[in-house]
Amino acid sequence: MKYIPHDYYLKFMSSTVHAETLDFHVKGNYTIHDAFKHATRLHNVSDEQLTQLTGNELRLYPDLNFEFSVRSELNLDSDVCRDESCETFSSTNIVFSRLENLMSPVLSPRKDSYKRGYPSGGALYPVEMFICSLMDDEESWPCPEKILHLLPRSRRFEVMQGTQNIDDFKRAILSSPGSIGTPRIAIVYAVYIPKTLFKYRYRGYRLALMEVGSIYMLIELQAKKLGLRCRLWSAYTDTMLCKAIGLNPTLFFPMCVHFIGEQCDSI
Repeated sequence: MKYIPHDYYLKFMSSTVHAETLDFHVKGNYTIHDAFKHATRLHNVSDEQLTQLTGNELRLYPDLNFEFSVRSELNLDSDVCRDESCETFSSTNIVFSRLENLMSPVLSPRKDSYKRGYPSGGALYPVEMFICSLMDDEESWPCPEKILHLLPRSRRFEVMQGTQNIDDFKRAILSSPGSIGTPRIAIVYAVYIPKTLFKYRYRGYRLALMEVGSIYMLIELQAKKLGLRCRLWSAYTDTMLCKAIGLNPTLFFPMCVHFIGEQCDSI
């Protein structure tokens, strides 16, 4: 066969490892729905305690002064210094060529190599990127479908069928409280779990999480060079998001959403 079908990996994966990994993964899932918004909460931590616990350092020897200064400084304009997360996105559209440039760091640098712009345990590359347009009137978008699947080795986009209308997708990722403006692009980082479990079993889940982090940091750095802003997002329900894209939620685990756009001028 010229290309391996995605379900071919199921032939080599342990069903027991898959079931137990799925059971663990769903423990970290949210259920976000209007029907439950007044009846559920995430934690019982007060605002005062949140302020104390958020953004701090983990000191192993607090108040004992077993420390000394780092004698270097990072230039905020450096290529390895990301911008802060965007608080509020503007409604400015993104032309498709700019989006193509955003993807360039994660592509295979050579057509004769399977290697990509980020490390992957065992060269399995289980993380799939789905690039989703949240724009209704961008003429440069190349097709009626609004969701594209990146093929990094082939350096191509695969068009996700049946995604001309993405109202369900928008509801799946933008239904939680709080306003972040109007991000123009949402990148979904989803792990195709059979591809990472068949070789490394339970350990593969950990390697996949590491790979997601490598990819979204590359995207953050490239976005800065292109004058775009980013924000990671986890306020969604896995099953709703998978259904909106057309993915099997027992095989594809959406690890996070990456919003892309421009900063609102008023901020």
